[in-house]
Amino acid sequence: MFSAPPSVMTSPKGNRAHKMKLPIFTQKGMLEVPSPTEKDWSKDDEDNCVFSDPEQEVDSLPQPYRMINKLVNFLFDRSWEIIEERDVLRTAELSRIQPTIYSPFIESTLNKMPNCMAVSQDYVFIGGTKGFSIYNLHNAKRIYVWEKLKVDVTSIWATDLGNEILIAPVDEMGIVRLFYFYKDSLFLIKAINEVDDTSKQTTCIKMEISEGGDFAAFLLQGAGDICLDVYKLPKESWLKEVEYPQLSANSKKKVRQLQMDINICFRGDVKLSLPVHIMKIKPPKPVTGTTFKSPLEVFAKIEDCCGLGSGQNHFIKDSQWEQQVAIFNATYKKYLDGEWEEELLSMATFHFLLPSFIIAMPAEVKNPPGVACVLGVHWTGSHNFFLYSLNRTLKDKVDPESTWPCAAPITVSQLSCCCSYLVLACKDGVLTLWDLAQGFSLGVIALPERCLCQSIHFLKYFLVHKGQNMYPEGPVKSQMKCVVLGTDGSLYLVAASGTQRPTLSLLVERPVKHPEEAICAVAPVRALPGMVLIFSSNGSVHLMDVATSQIICAFAPPRSYHLAVPWKPVFVVSSHHPCFLLRGDHPDELGSASNAEDIPNSIFYFNFKACPLLENITRNCTIPQTDMLDNAAFPQVLPLEKRCENFFQKRLQKLEKNKAKEQEHWTRLRRYSLLLQRENFKK
Repeated sequence: MFSAPPSVMTSPKGNRAHKMKLPIFTQKGMLEVPSPTEKDWSKDDEDNCVFSDPEQEVDSLPQPYRMINKLVNFLFDRSWEIIEERDVLRTAELSRIQPTIYSPFIESTLNKMPNCMAVSQDYVFIGGTKGFSIYNLHNAKRIYVWEKLKVDVTSIWATDLGNEILIAPVDEMGIVRLFYFYKDSLFLIKAINEVDDTSKQTTCIKMEISEGGDFAAFLLQGAGDICLDVYKLPKESWLKEVEYPQLSANSKKKVRQLQMDINICFRGDVKLSLPVHIMKIKPPKPVTGTTFKSPLEVFAKIEDCCGLGSGQNHFIKDSQWEQQVAIFNATYKKYLDGEWEEELLSMATFHFLLPSFIIAMPAEVKNPPGVACVLGVHWTGSHNFFLYSLNRTLKDKVDPESTWPCAAPITVSQLSCCCSYLVLACKDGVLTLWDLAQGFSLGVIALPERCLCQSIHFLKYFLVHKGQNMYPEGPVKSQMKCVVLGTDGSLYLVAASGTQRPTLSLLVERPVKHPEEAICAVAPVRALPGMVLIFSSNGSVHLMDVATSQIICAFAPPRSYHLAVPWKPVFVVSSHHPCFLLRGDHPDELGSASNAEDIPNSIFYFNFKACPLLENITRNCTIPQTDMLDNAAFPQVLPLEKRCENFFQKRLQKLEKNKAKEQEHWTRLRRYSLLLQRENFKK
C-alpha cells in the first residue's frame, strides 16, 4: 500500500493548494487506445480536450447556494441583455427622423375633470361633474355651465340642426337627456329613459342621431333585457315653440355667426314637444326548429319578402338541429372541452340610411331629400344586416323590410358622413363595400391573415394633384376611401372606384419591436385632404398623409402635462374648422391629489392653420372643376357625358391612326410590287 508524503498528510491546505496548481485535462466522449503510428493520430484531439478546474472537480456548491449562484448569474446575464436592447433602441431612436412637434394654440384650464367632449358649429360641449359646460371654440372661453345632476356625464353628443344644436349627454346612471340650444337659450326636452321606479331603470349603452336631427335611436339595457328604441324628433315644432324669429327655409341654411360675448340662459319654464316613439326593436330570436307544417306555409310567410335571408323561415325540424349539434360536438370534442366562454349579451350597431336605389321603399312613401328613411341594424354574433323602415308608427308590426346576409358574423360597420357609403366588416376579416347612393356593391376585400377589423374611418374623397392632396370642387360619384385599424395595431387604406376592384394599402405595420407605439385611436381631419390623426399607446399624437404613408408632424401638450389614459384619449376633431381638442392631465398632481376633482386638467386647442407645415395645405385644398376637366389623370371625377365623349374621341383617334398605318402599309406593298415588276422586265 502506497503512502503519501508527510507534508501532504499533515496539511489539508497544502493538499488543496497542490491540487489547484495542477489543472486537469479531460476528454469528451469515449477513450480509445491510440495507434502506435503518429500519422494515424487524430488532429482533433486538442479540440476534444476540455480544461477542468480541479476546485470544481473536487468541491461543488451545495444547495441552496448552487441555486442562488444560478439565479445571480441569470440576473447578470439578463441585465446585460436588457442593457444591450436599450442601447440598440436608443441608437435606432436617434437615427430616426423626428417629426416637427407643435404645441397647442390655446390652453383652457379646468377645475374639474372633463370626461367627454363634442363640437358643433362654433361651440364646444364638455361633459364632467354633475353636468356639462359650453365653451367658445375660438377663444376657449366658458359661456355657460349646466350642473343639475347628482352624477357625472360620461358621454355627450352634439348634432347640428341648421341654426340650432341638439345636445344629448349621458350620465353615469345611463340616463340620456335631450337639450335644444338656439341663440342664447338652452331648453331641456326630455330624459329619454328616466323612470320613477328604480327597479325598472334602463341604461343607455349606445345612441345615434340621424344627419339633420330627424330621428334618434337609443340602445337600452335593463333587467337582463336589451332593446333598441327609435324616436322621431319634431324639430319643426321646436322652432315654432321657442318663437324663432325667422322661419323661412332659406334662413335655416345659413350658419349662425358666434357672438363672443353671448350670455346663455336655461329656459326650464318652456316645454317643448316630446319625441315620438315609433318602434322598439328586439334582438333576433335564435334559429330553432320549424313551426310550419308544410313548405307552402313557409313560402306564404315570405311572400312579401319580409324576413327573407334572416334564417327564421325554414323547414328544418328540431330533431335535425339536435342531430347536427351532436355530430359537431362529437367531431370537435377535443377542441371544445374546457374552452366554453360566457355568452355575451347581444349588442347592436345601427345607422340611419338615406333614400337610395339599393333600398326599396313603397311608392306611396315620399321622403324629403336628405331625411333618413331606413334604420340599418346588426347584432352581436349575427350574420344579418337588417333594414327597418322609419315610416311607421308604434302600432305597426316591427319586422325588417329586408335583410342582407353575410358569410360570417358582422363585427364592425361604418356609414360615411354623406350617408352614401357603407362598409361591413365580418369576423373572418372580409370587408364588404357598398355604394348606397348608386345602388351597387363596390367590391369585397380581405385583410391580411390573422388581422381583424377594429374600427373604420371614412375619408372625404381626395386626389393627388401636383404632389399635394386636394378635394375635387364638384361632387364625385362611386369613389370611396377609408382607413381601417386592425386588431393587431396595423393601419390600412382601402380605396374603391366604381366597378374596379378595391385596393388595400398598408400604412402602418404591426408594431412588433415597439409595442408602446401601437395605434389605439384614429381620427380623419376633414380640413386637411388625406390626413388622419394617429393616437399611440405611448401618448404621442401624429398627423399622417395616407397618400404617402408619411408622418407630417406631431402634436403634444406642454411637458408639464401628459395623457392620463393614452390608450383611450379624450379628444374631438372639428368637422367645419381646422382644429382639434385634446385633454391633458398634470402628472405631478396625479399621485398627490386625494380626489379626481382636485387634479388640474386642461383642454388644449391645436389649430392646423397655425402650423407652418400645414398652412399651405389648409389654404389650397380644392381643385377647380376646369383643371379636372382638362386633366386626363382624373377620369373618375368627370361627368358621365364627358367620360363618354372622351372615350369616343380616343376610339376615333385610334381608328384614324390604324387607318393611316394601313394606308402606309398598302403604299409600301405597291412600291415593292413595282420594284419586282421592273426587275422581271430587265431580266
